[in-house]
Amino acid sequence: MTILLINLLFAIGLVFFERKNPSATLAWLAVLFFIPILGFILYLIFGQTFHREKMFKVKAELDKEAKSLFKEQLGELQEYKASPSDDELDKYLAMAHMLLVNDMALLSENNQIQVYTDGNDKFNALQDAIKNATQHIHIEYYIIRNDDLGHKIVAALAAKAKEGVEVRLIYDGLGCARLPRNFFKELTDAGGQVAGFFERKIPLLNIRVNYNKNYRDHRKIVVIDGTTGFVGGFNIGDEYLGKGPLGYWRDTHLKLNGYAVDMLQIRFFQDWSFVAKEVLDFEPTYFPEQEEVTGDASVQIVSCGPDTQWEPIKKGFIALINSATETIYIQSPYFVLDESVMEALKIAALTGVDVRIMIPCKPDHPLVYWASYANVGELLDAGARAYTYDNGFIHSKTVVVDGLASSVGTANWDVRSFRLNFETNAFIYGREIAAVLKTAFENDINKSTEITKQLYSERSTRVKIKESISRLFSAAL
Repeated sequence: MTILLINLLFAIGLVFFERKNPSATLAWLAVLFFIPILGFILYLIFGQTFHREKMFKVKAELDKEAKSLFKEQLGELQEYKASPSDDELDKYLAMAHMLLVNDMALLSENNQIQVYTDGNDKFNALQDAIKNATQHIHIEYYIIRNDDLGHKIVAALAAKAKEGVEVRLIYDGLGCARLPRNFFKELTDAGGQVAGFFERKIPLLNIRVNYNKNYRDHRKIVVIDGTTGFVGGFNIGDEYLGKGPLGYWRDTHLKLNGYAVDMLQIRFFQDWSFVAKEVLDFEPTYFPEQEEVTGDASVQIVSCGPDTQWEPIKKGFIALINSATETIYIQSPYFVLDESVMEALKIAALTGVDVRIMIPCKPDHPLVYWASYANVGELLDAGARAYTYDNGFIHSKTVVVDGLASSVGTANWDVRSFRLNFETNAFIYGREIAAVLKTAFENDINKSTEITKQLYSERSTRVKIKESISRLFSAAL
């Protein structure tokens, strides 16, 4: 009776105080109803958001200060939209305006971008950039492993700190929960600064406790000397070099040069102010004059999290989908969508747009995997095509539309990334990078199995049960 009463009280709190998305509310009510004791524990770990507003009030104020720098571009974009032009990229001006208003994401032009789809290439480039740093290194990762690559990166950072280079590192309290307490000692002893994102410690014992899976810093950002930036899907660890149980790790990461790096720098400043309680000055050292680069990509750095109001990255994805007239190619390890994104994709497919989705062939999180599989199956009926990547594990988070616009970053195509995690994506307008991403997708098709309508209709009863259970709780995943 006591357990039922506790469940009832939590159900009342969930409905009247949390103000969750209705689908998420129903999913958690189902969890509390069907598995009372375990459901209560799961809700405390994964679901409760009572303190969300209070937790991120200070962070929102810091973001507000930085983002005020971008307001002058609103008028410029409005004037440009009013001027007639034959440029095929002009159709994205309304989208750029929306992201500027939504997230104060400044549009920067003439950026040079290098795309990495292999972990060895990405980490070789990162280590070279660290080695060549002369002023500062700002690095922010969700996961850093206690393995060979993790130690190499920390050792490289420590070496630069000894040379007098400013080194600041942010790690996520949950993603790095298994790191030993002295993992960053070499770096801090050398003068580097390290801060954990949303980390709790037991007083006196100095033991880390991470009781809530929500509000994770899922970003993977690096800024070096204010002129070179990295953002994408790779975390730091040997598994991302293909040495883990999932085999070859297929991901996508970007190296940026140009004024888009300033936007990554501001993103790091905001996060550092929140976790380290240190407000960094907007000095020329951190925001130098960018050298002329040969790239032609226009870029917006867009971030989302529980401290944002309008789910900017999700809105950006929907805008890309709605703009499509020819093709939409999506890669994501998790494909658990809310109704708005699903409907946008269905409409695109039904109007004749070539919609293609690629997900892994193997689950690293079974419940999420089968919810993803069910969502893909639903889109097949609308005319979309889908694939499972067979050559290892695909962790890439990309979308490319009409060979013109694209997005690469840390956000998965799922509710958790859109609403609960802190994420950062680059939205890119330009044929060159879109062509690279489209070609990568087409090459991956050769290493994939297509989920045809016939194949999907022949799935076993066991798979159907897994899908049904996963979809029931998908909004709470």
